[in-house]
Amino acid sequence: MPSSIINSDDGVISGTSGLKSSGGDDGVLVFQSKGTETARINTDSQIVAAAGTVSLPVLTTTGDLNTGIFFPGADRIGFAEGGAQCGEFDASGNFQFNSGYGSVATAYGCRAWVNFNGTGVVAIRASGNVTSITDNSTGNYSVNFTTVMPDANYSICGTVGRGAGFSAPRIIGVGNTNPTASAAQVTTIDDSGTANDCEFTMVAIFR
Repeated sequence: MPSSIINSDDGVISGTSGLKSSGGDDGVLVFQSKGTETARINTDSQIVAAAGTVSLPVLTTTGDLNTGIFFPGADRIGFAEGGAQCGEFDASGNFQFNSGYGSVATAYGCRAWVNFNGTGVVAIRASGNVTSITDNSTGNYSVNFTTVMPDANYSICGTVGRGAGFSAPRIIGVGNTNPTASAAQVTTIDDSGTANDCEFTMVAIFR
């Protein structure tokens, strides 16, 4: 078929579509369609293609051509579904997606969480990015992170369950030591403001 010619390193193509070198023995392979370059393999063995658009992503699949990956700008990777943007890694490395937001927005993930028994010998039931709990005193604990936070400017969220034998409500608050990148101190108190151990203590860290 004359319109699909694979040529040598002279950079000449006899048809309008095919594979050729960019000219001379430079090791660059160029893909051409209807006389226009569509992609190339450069000297670093990278496949370089057009950025694509949200309606026509550059990486897609047969039968669903408006769904795939495109590049909306420098240092950005976009994801499209049905011709609409559904997600992106932005130029700062943040992951953005649309899951009930109404538009693509940055997702702020939970950096650490733990569910532990704060009575008796403190015991972690389940956790993520928490290496241990330090029992500082009655109703006062340090949540120690497996992987440290970028700084101490995170948000501490928590709740407690009274468990058997507890009659007064419990709440959770930040302890009397400032948060650090490696640990967060929390305290559990009753409705009178007195620190008390609690059977079910749950803490989540957002940053």
